[in-house]
Amino acid sequence: MALSVRRFSKAFAASDLRLTRYAQQLSHRPIGLNFFAAVSRLGDGIAWYCLMLLLLLFGGEVGQHAALQMAVVGLSSLLLYKALKALSKRPRPIAVEHSLRTRVAPLDEFSFPSGHTLHAVAFTLVATSHIPELGLLLWPFTASVAMSRVALGLHYPSDVLAAIGLGWCLSALTTALMF
Repeated sequence: MALSVRRFSKAFAASDLRLTRYAQQLSHRPIGLNFFAAVSRLGDGIAWYCLMLLLLLFGGEVGQHAALQMAVVGLSSLLLYKALKALSKRPRPIAVEHSLRTRVAPLDEFSFPSGHTLHAVAFTLVATSHIPELGLLLWPFTASVAMSRVALGLHYPSDVLAAIGLGWCLSALTTALMF
């Protein structure tokens, strides 16, 4: 049993790395790398902080509720992903595969899960649950943030997929607890 789990784990890690290499090859042109680098930097937080501020200033009572829930989900996401990174200690693809290049310095040492994706999904779910029209802008941005993390060699696809699930769970949990 332990041997088959270990074999599956190695096969999964190898396919995860192959997908990461493939994603980076697809975005290898300068315009692709520049786009993903810009999106990734916006996903560091500035876009979300600006959105929360705009919701507070111009969103009325609905915007205030959305901004408050975004702040709660943001703090929860930060604590969760830092704890998971400390537990998993999974090295980033660029640390494992030296042929991968990035234009964005990683914010920390470890890969699992993608904090950018976790926050983007959670914030987008919260914001669009309060103001659905924001989805036209936020969902493409969120998808771009998630793709950028793999295309830049900063995360494996499984890091991003796990972060999507975690972001959804945290959004649902804060909605259940706050409203």
